Formats: sequence, C-alpha cells, structure tokens
Amino acid sequence: MLALPDSFARTQALYEKVRRVVPPTDWALFADDVEAIWRLKRERNAVILAHNYQTPEIFHGVADIVGDSLALAREAVTAEADVIVLAGVYFMAETAKLLNPSKTVLIPDAGAGCSLADSITPADVRLMRLAHPGVPVIAYVNTSAAVKAEVDICCTSGNAKKIVEGLGVPKVIMLPDQYLAKNVAAETDVEIIAWAGQCEVHERFTAQDVRELRAGHPGVTVLVHPECPPDVVAEADFAGSTAAMADFVGDRRPARVVLLTECSMSDNVAVKYPDIDFVRPCNLCPHMKKITLKNIRAALEDNLHEVTIDPALAERARASVTRMLAL
Repeated sequence: MLALPDSFARTQALYEKVRRVVPPTDWALFADDVEAIWRLKRERNAVILAHNYQTPEIFHGVADIVGDSLALAREAVTAEADVIVLAGVYFMAETAKLLNPSKTVLIPDAGAGCSLADSITPADVRLMRLAHPGVPVIAYVNTSAAVKAEVDICCTSGNAKKIVEGLGVPKVIMLPDQYLAKNVAAETDVEIIAWAGQCEVHERFTAQDVRELRAGHPGVTVLVHPECPPDVVAEADFAGSTAAMADFVGDRRPARVVLLTECSMSDNVAVKYPDIDFVRPCNLCPHMKKITLKNIRAALEDNLHEVTIDPALAERARASVTRMLAL
C-alpha cells in the first residue's frame, strides 16, 4: 500500500475538488509538487494561467486563472503579479508576454508547441497578401508572435465570427485553421479565404465517430470544437469554443454528454457537474501534455523557459491582439 506523504493531508481541500477524476494514489504522487507550487507562487508573486486542456491536477490544483484562449488573453492583461506561468502551449505564453511586456512570463516546457502554429510562417502571410491585395488578414491566436506581427487582427474560436463580420468588409483571409474558417464561412455572408492548416487533435474526429457515439450511447448530446471538420460539426448538437462547451453543459445540463475535443476537457468540466454522465472518447494533445506539475514547479524554482520577444516584432504583434480585444 502506498504511504501517503504529509503533503497529502495538507492539500486535502484541493484534492476534494478532483477526487472524482483523480485517484488518491495519483494525488499522493502530486501532493508534494502542489504544495511547493502554492508556496512558490506566494514567494514570487506569481500566477498560473491554465488552458482548459490541462490535466485536472493542474487545472483545479494549482491554477489561478483558467479558460480558453480568449479568456486567458483577456485575463493576462490584468494579471496582478510579477511572474506569469502559462500552463498551455508556446503561442499562449507569447500572447501573455505581448500583453505583459514588463512581466516575467514562463512556460514550463518550451517545446510545448502547436500543429496550427507550426503550419504557417510570416513569409506565408506575406505571400497571401500578395495574392489577395487589400484583403484584411485575420490570424487565429494559435499562431506565433511572428505571424501575429504580419496580420491585421487576431481571433479565437470563441469570437471568430464576430471578428470576421466586425471588419465590415466582403472578403477576408483567415489563417491558419482551414476547418475553423470553413465553419465560420457557413455562418456568414463574408467570403473567407482559408489557409490549409489544421489541428492535429480535432482533425482526427469524423462524422462516423459522432454517429457511432449516438448509436452506442442513446440520448447523448454531442458537443464539438469548431476546429473539427465541417461534416463533424454538421453531425453535432452544438459547436463552440471550449468555454462555450463548458457553458452549454452548465446551462443545459444534459443527462449524458460527449465533448469531442482534447481529453482533459471532459475531466475538468465533470468536476463541476457530478450529476452529468460524461462519455469520454477524445484525442490527446501531445503538446498540452508536456506541461506537468513537476515542470511548473521547476519553472518557478529556477526561472526556467522565460519567454522573450523582440521589441519591434512584439509591438506589431501586440497591435493585432489588442485590436481583437477591443472589437
């Protein structure tokens, strides 16, 4: 039998929040790091921003601010701390740095990337502009700071339609996620020219997956992320950002629900709604899972993986993000 560390008892209140999704044997392994991270946050005046795809021991155990990309971007602006630790992927840490140039921003693993961010370069954006003169360019926040510096405005999955229509033009370029662009195009009269990128998590879901879920789990409500292919969205009951999916569950309280997105999302939402049956087929994001309690602790202890951005590039990239937040 595993001997429980003293920190297990001292972190019991935190464990009570996640006991339905984290076994006590796992928490016994997490408790020392959880306790140390809370101490380090106090000592360094640090906050942890965690994306909805982080594992429950991070999301519910050590994070101060949680949410989707839009929520984290908004909260980063007003974070009252000297140090921001971004428990997510690298483009999110860059966005936090853009919005907090005077603060120290750390990412626990600098290799936590994103297939969407990797799918496009600044040179690609410039070529798109040459091919479509005068057409404004919208970049999904899942892009590098260097790409953000080349575009007119950013968007998230939660506000993409609002941004597309808010520009007041008949045609836009939207990059890099082709499926998000196609799903938004189906809801607006604005013509959207898409880049050919896709999320390695969401592109793997199929319409057949949805039909099989309905057959195997009668009455299930199917929620999908708009990074999924359009035929998957067409089969679902609702499509929206991770925040919108969580809100749907809270507002509608379906008896049985499936969230077709990254694996940890269901665990994190399920903590709040023990009366709902969560069906859990999902796809794992290998980049999000590079963030662990141990490397969060190490980042705070040794100031590891500080995010820096060239000031001239940062000024241009910051403008595209702040335009989004202002619209």
